[in-house]
Amino acid sequence: MKRYLLDLYRRRDLVALLVTSGLKAQHRNSMLGYLWWLLDPFLGVLIYYFVVVTVFRRGGEGYGPFLVVGMVVWRWLGATTSAASQAIVKQAGIITHVELPKIVFPIAEAATGLVHFGFGLVVVMLLFLAWHILPGVALLSLPLIVVSQFLFTLALASMIAYVGVFLRDLEPLMGHLLRLWFFASPVIWRPDMVPAEATSLLPANPMSHLLAAYRDVLIGQRLPSLGPLAVIGIASAIAVAWMTYVYSRHEHRMVRVL
Repeated sequence: MKRYLLDLYRRRDLVALLVTSGLKAQHRNSMLGYLWWLLDPFLGVLIYYFVVVTVFRRGGEGYGPFLVVGMVVWRWLGATTSAASQAIVKQAGIITHVELPKIVFPIAEAATGLVHFGFGLVVVMLLFLAWHILPGVALLSLPLIVVSQFLFTLALASMIAYVGVFLRDLEPLMGHLLRLWFFASPVIWRPDMVPAEATSLLPANPMSHLLAAYRDVLIGQRLPSLGPLAVIGIASAIAVAWMTYVYSRHEHRMVRVL
């Protein structure tokens, strides 16, 4: 394990290379180029706002800020976990010729998602300025929430990437699972918009706590509940450590399958 961690540390430049090359490859040949990093989250918010408010006549006062925070936060988790199912498999050409810690690939996916999340926050701040919502002192606690979500996303990405090597049907399956998780989380709906029975399982959903924390800081301008964030962060860190151990013990099996 110690040797694996040292090797992983020596390959930290590879993580940076994977992130930068992946970002450059996205929208490279499109007309608007990197502007899509801002347009994509904005258009996603616009579509769901139209459906919920205009079509279904729901939402109510303050729904716009509620929705934009939910969509930007979910976009990081959803895009990263979806890409993680192929994070190692799509690099088979490199892996079979170069010896390196395979966990660098899900790490790169989580880091790429973090960069996109940063651009999503720009969209949040621009819309909040248009709505005359100014940040308060509670914004200083935002990094704590981001770290908790990063660890949570990395834990999921490393698990999904590992399973995806042995279960090639995982990619299409992830699309359905993520869609179910999306609608089971308060991303586009508030608890007062659905029957009470539908919210009974929210305490067991980590995303409900992360979403509430972001909204507390960005919309409510108050400190988040630190207890759930600590549980998510610590549990995720343990999961990441365990998956690092799993990778170090079974990478030879992964190479044979690839």
